[in-house]
Amino acid sequence: MSILAVLGLTACEKPFFEEDHSTASSSAANVILHISQFEQLPFIVDGGSATAPATRATTGITDLCTRLNIALFQDGNKVKTVAQKKEDTSFGTVALTLPAGIYQLVVIAHNGEGSATITSEEKVTFPNNKVTDTFYYYGDLVVSDSQQSYDLTLTRAVAMFRIVLTDEEMPANVAKFKFYYVGGSSTFSPSSGYGCVNSKQTEIRAVADGVTAFDIYSMPHTEDDVLTRLTVTALDANGNTVKEHTFENVPVTRNQITRYTGIFFGSGGSGQQSDGTFRLTANPDWDSVNGYTF
Repeated sequence: MSILAVLGLTACEKPFFEEDHSTASSSAANVILHISQFEQLPFIVDGGSATAPATRATTGITDLCTRLNIALFQDGNKVKTVAQKKEDTSFGTVALTLPAGIYQLVVIAHNGEGSATITSEEKVTFPNNKVTDTFYYYGDLVVSDSQQSYDLTLTRAVAMFRIVLTDEEMPANVAKFKFYYVGGSSTFSPSSGYGCVNSKQTEIRAVADGVTAFDIYSMPHTEDDVLTRLTVTALDANGNTVKEHTFENVPVTRNQITRYTGIFFGSGGSGQQSDGTFRLTANPDWDSVNGYTF
């Protein structure tokens, strides 16, 4: 993927400048990046069949993420980094002063509690190894002496696992759910577009009134990957186990939701999904929802 065409910059806010260029002005910058969209291919369900539109839709990245981290590499060496938070008035617009040449550009948009660390074109890590909804761009940036403006479209880097509880009532002493899973990745490779380590991840989700669905994210290693083991534990306020289910070989695909639906606290069953029935339902934000019952 290369940035070859000069596109008009539509943002009117003041561009954000990297700390070591804080005295620069937009007129001095020769590269302006406008990071505003992510790419998706929504499915439309009609009578149980799924059809996809011929063109991909775009959604504003500032509506989905709270942090942006950018790194530029040349000959394998990192030459510049930029970090932005959603509170910045310039969030999504970056102005840079760069010598003419060809660079490799990495953009990471996410919702972590701190900045992502872009170590190389093959390795990005996140604070406390927590995976949130994450998008990326990776490609060549060809810089000339004249000012150039680019609109960048990002791609989702993660898969979502969603558990939906159909119990008539959740036990009153349940305060939170713990998700422990292996087989996914919490480290991302922009050059490949997939996870690049084997992670053991733990996520905690608090229980709120009326909430029956809980989501976690992971970065698949390949287009069709699995979480080899995922244990979901309902805990009371003191951390004691109320009920636990374990799922084996949970399928995960980038930009898709794997949804498990079933009775969590009822008696019987080992927690495995029943017959692995596959179905798609309409969803405006992800490619598809792959539904299973347990």
